[in-house]
Amino acid sequence: MRTSKDFFRPLALGAPAPLSEIPARPSRAIHFFDPSNAKMAAKIPQMVGTVDILLGNLEDAVKADNKEAARAGLVRIAKDTDFGPTQLWTRINALDSPWVLDDLTTLVPEIGHKLDVIMVPKVQGAEDIHYIDRILAQLEAKAGLERPILVQAILETARGVANVEEICGASPRMQGLSLGPADLAADRRMKTTRVGGGHPGYLVRADPDQPDAPRATYQQDLWHYTISRMVDACAMHGIYPYYGPFGDIADVTACEDQFRNAFLLGCVGAWSLHPKQIEIANRVFSPSVEDIVHARQVVAAMGDGTGAVMLDGKMEDDASLKQCLVLVRLAEELAEIDPALKERYDAIEVAN
Repeated sequence: MRTSKDFFRPLALGAPAPLSEIPARPSRAIHFFDPSNAKMAAKIPQMVGTVDILLGNLEDAVKADNKEAARAGLVRIAKDTDFGPTQLWTRINALDSPWVLDDLTTLVPEIGHKLDVIMVPKVQGAEDIHYIDRILAQLEAKAGLERPILVQAILETARGVANVEEICGASPRMQGLSLGPADLAADRRMKTTRVGGGHPGYLVRADPDQPDAPRATYQQDLWHYTISRMVDACAMHGIYPYYGPFGDIADVTACEDQFRNAFLLGCVGAWSLHPKQIEIANRVFSPSVEDIVHARQVVAAMGDGTGAVMLDGKMEDDASLKQCLVLVRLAEELAEIDPALKERYDAIEVAN
C-alpha cells in the first residue's frame, strides 16, 4: 500500500505526474468499433464530433486471428485522424491473455499521445490496476509522454464487484468503471442469456384484489444493485460510472429505458454497439430542457445556498441546490461540444 504522500508521484522516472483530479469530460456514449474491420474504420473520421468517445476494441469481439490486425488498425486510425472534441479510448485484451502485453507496448509508444483512456476488462481487484499502472508509467516515460493515460476498469466478475471500492482507489489513473453485464451474469451463474436489460422472469406481482382476479406483474431490473454499488464507489473516489452494453440492437425502446435508469442512478454514459445507440445515449445522458429550466431557477433563488425557498409549491433547500448544480454544470460541459444541445439550452436563457 502506497502512502498518501507517494500516491501522486510517478511510478517511473520521467513518467508524467499523475492527476490529482479526474476531469469531467462529456462521455455520454462510448462507441465501440473493430479497428480490423475496414468498413468500420472508414467511417471513423466522419463520426468525430458526433460521439463523445470512440473506442477501438481489441478484446472479446475481435477473433483471435484478427488481434494483430485490430491493434495495427487502431494505430493507423489514431495516426491518420484528428479527433477534435472526441476522445479516443481503447479496450485492451484481458490481463490473462497472450495479447495484452503487446497491446500496451505497441499502443503507448505509437499513439499514447492521442489515447485518453485504456479500458481494462475483467478486473478482479486492485492488484490488476497496480500491474497496469506500473507498466503504463514505464512506457510513458520511455515514449516521453507529457500526460498520463487514464484507466477504466470493467466490472464483469463477482470478485470484481466485491472489490469495487479498492479497484476505484487503486491508482490516480482510475477514470471510472463500466458494467459488463454478460460476463458478470455468467460468472455469477445468473439464469439469463441477455446482454444487459431486464428479464421477463424477474418480476414482482401485485397483491390480489379478490380471489382468482387477474394480478398485474412488473418486470424488475437485474442490474439495479450492481449499478448502485458501482455509482457509490465511483462517487466516493471522484471517478465516473458507466452502463455497459445493451445487446438487443433492434429494441431501441428497452435500450432507452435501461440507459435512463442508469442516468437517473448516477451514471454519466453508456456503451454504444451500433450508431443508433449513440443518438439514444446522447439524448438520455443530457439533462432535459425542462430539468435545466428548473435547476437554473433553484440556483437563482437560493442565493448563497443557505436556508430554504418555495418554488411552484415545492420546498427547495441546500440539498436541492447541490442536485441542481450537478445538472447545470453538466449542461454547460455538454453545450461546449454539442452545438444542437447548446442551441436548446441557450434558448432557455433567451426565454427567461
